[in-house]
This record gives sequence, structure tokens and C-alpha cells, in this order.
Amino acid sequence: MPDPQPRKSKQAPKVERAVARVVDAVTQPGGTEEHTVRLVLEAGHWEEYDPFLMLAEDWFVPGTFGDHPHRGIETVTFVLEGELQHADNKGGKGVLGPGDAQWMTAGQGIIHREEPHGPRVHTLQLWINLPATKKMTEPRYQDLRHADMPVREEPGARLRVFSGVSGGVAAKTKNHVPITMIDIRLEAGASVVQDIPARHQAFLYVIEGSGRFGRDATPAREAQVVWFSRVETDAPSEIALQAGEGLRAVFWAGPPIREPVAARGPFVMNTDAEIRQAFTDYREGRF
Repeated sequence: MPDPQPRKSKQAPKVERAVARVVDAVTQPGGTEEHTVRLVLEAGHWEEYDPFLMLAEDWFVPGTFGDHPHRGIETVTFVLEGELQHADNKGGKGVLGPGDAQWMTAGQGIIHREEPHGPRVHTLQLWINLPATKKMTEPRYQDLRHADMPVREEPGARLRVFSGVSGGVAAKTKNHVPITMIDIRLEAGASVVQDIPARHQAFLYVIEGSGRFGRDATPAREAQVVWFSRVETDAPSEIALQAGEGLRAVFWAGPPIREPVAARGPFVMNTDAEIRQAFTDYREGRF
């Protein structure tokens, strides 16, 4: 006789991610006397960080980041303190406040500037690589307002989802590469688990406080980067996060692109010839 009860398909067990390494972010003088930068992810580690290129924490004053071009990447600027005003050669402009983020797709080319809307601003800026098929896409901006972002709430935990999904709470942010970005705030001793595909690169940057992370409860504190292990499997994975005395951190994850990287200044392409063409196009006013 046929089984009257429908059989449930077996799901692969979740992979519990461990911490691969904890790295101190390096603080150093910036381009001017009134610019300080903390290099969270230093440029040049293309294969190791893929799809991420670099991450900088900046404290700066007006005149630090005037008009400059980009091609072949996306930048995500997250305002921690103060206000940031931006404008570009496509007519885009706006002001971001604390807790707001801007997701800029440079694509085929854009010229923009980022200045404090006031005496000083404190930001995080992440550069994300674009695959070859998207490097010459149309530029676009997404201003992601703190108040508009969906929030996952657990006991002692608030996770504001700027991109991707956390605990079934999903952001509407448009992605060329499926990136997860979450602003995490945990009260002392609180814990939460973040699901993420096992193949995705994942890291967390501690802005304030301390915590223990991953399968082995590895400790990390303010101004440290926590990289999580990655497994070549299609199974889902989860990352355990627990606060010490309290924690604020930003979590990012995304799938490796696995393409050659040619980078020079503000341009990131696949070949040196494409970099030379980017400089030519910029000089000849084609951005």
C-alpha cells in the first residue's frame, strides 16, 4: 500500500562556521593633517577577500574627498557619526546622517565627491568588485536610510538589514552581487545566529564593544576584523554571534567572483588594457 504520509525531503545539516582569523585594523594618518584612516581591509588581497576589495574607516573634514572617478566597482558608505553630503556628474546628490548608508554602483564610470555636511564626519566605506559582465553597467545610487531599513529583533538583539536577509527579514536593496550587510547591536551577553550560504565569503568588523564568534566562540574586540571559515558545499551555514559587555558590529557576506583583478587607483577591471582604457575615457570626458 502507498504510504499515506507524504515524505519530507531531507535537508542538509547546517555547517557551523568557525573563525578563520582575527585581524587588527591599522590606524594611520590620511591624505591630510585632518584625515585619519583605519585600514580594515587593505587593498591588494584580491583572492583572499573576493568579492570584497577594501574597507576603510575614515574621520575627515571638508576638502578630503573632492571630485574623483570610479569604474568597475560598487562602493558602500556607512555613516557612523556626523553627516555626509554627496554629489556626482550625473546629477545625483544628497545628505546622509548617522546610521544611513549609500550603495553606489560606479559601473561604466562616475565622478563624485563626498564631503562632511558639517565640520567632520566618521564613515566606513567598502569597495565591492563587480563581475566582468557588470563592470560597464549603468551607474546608480541607492540611499539607504536607517529608519527605512528592516530590523530583525531577538532578545537583546537588533539587526538592521541593509542588504540580504537575516532571520527571514529581507532588505529590498538591489544587488549586482548578492551581498549581505547587517548593522548588529547586541546587549551584554545576548546572542544571535546568522544564516549564510556556506560558499559565501563572510566577515564582521567590531565597531564598539567585544564578543565571541563562530563555532569555537573566538573572542574579538573593537577595531578587529573577524573572518569566518568558508566551505565548498551547497549546504546552508550559520554563524554564532555573542556579545561580551555589549557589541556593535557590521557584518558582510557575498559569493566570490573568481575573476582576474586589475586595479589602479579608483578603477578595478579584469585586465591592464581595461585599466588603460578607463584612464583614457576619464581624461577624454567619457564618464
